[in-house]
Amino acid sequence: MQNYKDLKVWEKAHAFVLSVYEIIRSFPKEERYGLADQLRRASVSIPANIAEGCGKKGQLELGHFLNIALGSANESEYYLILAKDLDYITEATFNKNFEQINEVKAMLIALSTKVRASNT
Repeated sequence: MQNYKDLKVWEKAHAFVLSVYEIIRSFPKEERYGLADQLRRASVSIPANIAEGCGKKGQLELGHFLNIALGSANESEYYLILAKDLDYITEATFNKNFEQINEVKAMLIALSTKVRASNT
C-alpha cells in the first residue's frame, strides 16, 4: 500500500480533472447530462482508480486498477475529440487537454509496466 498523493501520475490526472471541470462549463446546456457528464465521469475515474489501487494490498491489484485508469484515460481522450468536432471547445483548449491526457496515459503505461515487472 502506498500514498497515491505521492505519485506524479495521480497529480497529473487530478490536474486533468480540474481542467475538464473548467471546460465543460462552456458546453451547451443540452449536453449537461450527455457528453459533459460522460467526460466528467471518465476523467474523475482516472485519479480515483489510481487512489483505489494504491489502497489495495498487492501489486497485482494495483496493476488492475492502473489498467482501469488507462481505459478511462482513453475514454476521456475520445470525449475530447468529440467535443472538439462538435465545436464545444476550441482547438487551443483541445490541444492543451489532449496533451495532458496523453501525458497521463504514458505515465500510467510506464507505472503499470513497472508494477507488472515487480510481480515476476
